[in-house]
Amino acid sequence: MQHRRHFLQTLGGAAALGAISPLTAFAQAIEQVKIMYGFPAGSAGDTVARRVAEKIAGTAYAKGAYVENKPGAGGRIAVETLKNSPPDGSVLTLAPVSALSVYPYIYPKLTYKPEDVTPVSIGAIMFHGLAVGPAVPAEVKTLKDFLAWAKANPGQASYGSPGAGSMPHLLGALLGLRSGVELKHVPYRGTVPSITDLVGGQIAAAMNPSGDYLQYMKNGRVRVLATSGRKRSPYLPDVPTFTELGYPDVTSEEWFGFYAPAKTPAATLASANAAINAALKDKSVIDSLALVGLVAHGTTAQEMAADQKAEFERWGPLVKQIGFTAES
Repeated sequence: MQHRRHFLQTLGGAAALGAISPLTAFAQAIEQVKIMYGFPAGSAGDTVARRVAEKIAGTAYAKGAYVENKPGAGGRIAVETLKNSPPDGSVLTLAPVSALSVYPYIYPKLTYKPEDVTPVSIGAIMFHGLAVGPAVPAEVKTLKDFLAWAKANPGQASYGSPGAGSMPHLLGALLGLRSGVELKHVPYRGTVPSITDLVGGQIAAAMNPSGDYLQYMKNGRVRVLATSGRKRSPYLPDVPTFTELGYPDVTSEEWFGFYAPAKTPAATLASANAAINAALKDKSVIDSLALVGLVAHGTTAQEMAADQKAEFERWGPLVKQIGFTAES
């Protein structure tokens, strides 16, 4: 695929942004900056977009800022819209890294290429988690228990995700592949409807950002069995990782990152990066993200580009093993 071949060249150019001198003159403040988010309002990532928008308003980068939700197609609509936006810093998109590192492998007709957008800064890191609800017997308390139950009850062994081809979907598929247990995938349009069905007993399990389960765990309506981080989630310290439980490649610390259109001037990108990083260091923002299970995490453009490159290289072989494409 042509845009895959250009990927590393693109990241090389983006990485150069990280070397911008702090003395680089920032562009004049933009009247209104729009941050697009490709999923519904109320989800964890939406909190990142809205809190950062609040904090960058009135800075050297932006006089004002607001969020526009453009849900659908697993966040692809928002990235495609960014691609066609003016490269003047007035429009950013907050997107999961999978939209640029995984989607090129699974959507043969992807309407954008990685080089159509430019990394600005990572915004927050999330840990995905496998949770079970009332459709699974109460005595199922561990991942081992769940896999045994799923093997014995193949007709009921379903798991929901925020969408086909999303990182949670692929993690669930990897778990099934590595464990040898068939898990039926049920795609949703975002995390909220999948958790609604999980709590209601319509599906047995769900793989979602673990922060989205927190409110339901308090009243015992869901049980999180494992999380996807390299280390345990700081918000679920008693829940083991998949790696601890013997599934080392069922691992992802997926992040939401801010992107600008390609060809946005370097000075504008530097201004946006400075404003976003300042926002992510604000205690009120850190605390707000903690409530939805996210870790605020600002970076240079270079660091973001390097991490995106690593994710792109890692997931190519795994997607091939899973055997999923948008047409499968």
